Amino acid sequence: MSVQAQVMEQMKAAMKSKDTVALEALRALKSAFLLANTSGSNVSLSEEDEIKIVQKLVKQRKDSAAIFQEQDRNDLADPELAQAKILEQFLPAQMGEEELKSAINAIISQTGASSMRDMGKVMGIASKQLAGKADGKAISTIVKQLLS
Repeated sequence: MSVQAQVMEQMKAAMKSKDTVALEALRALKSAFLLANTSGSNVSLSEEDEIKIVQKLVKQRKDSAAIFQEQDRNDLADPELAQAKILEQFLPAQMGEEELKSAINAIISQTGASSMRDMGKVMGIASKQLAGKADGKAISTIVKQLLS
């Protein structure tokens, strides 16, 4: 079942249970899918595209929550974090730190990278191979650790 179909099923359940936080998050996701589908090309979204959209929305929610927390506005941060948690269920399982380190080590040995000058080359390959499985920020942090 595609992510879009799963979102529709979850929306129906959220409407029945009157879960406003879940409903708000799912409506935002549905809206993003509709916007991407009608963006001019007649090609429907692939599963990779759907995952990228979900990741973007999760990142937006987490960034907003971080800003709200810096300003001591937990009343605004809590719903953002709750929505991010609901949206994360549509993402593939995220890799743990050890798994991520071993995958990046394999990429480093494959590319022959030896210093921070090679970070761009490693990041390009790692971002493609680990798309959806790990956050770009986490990948970047581990690449920097391993190359320095």
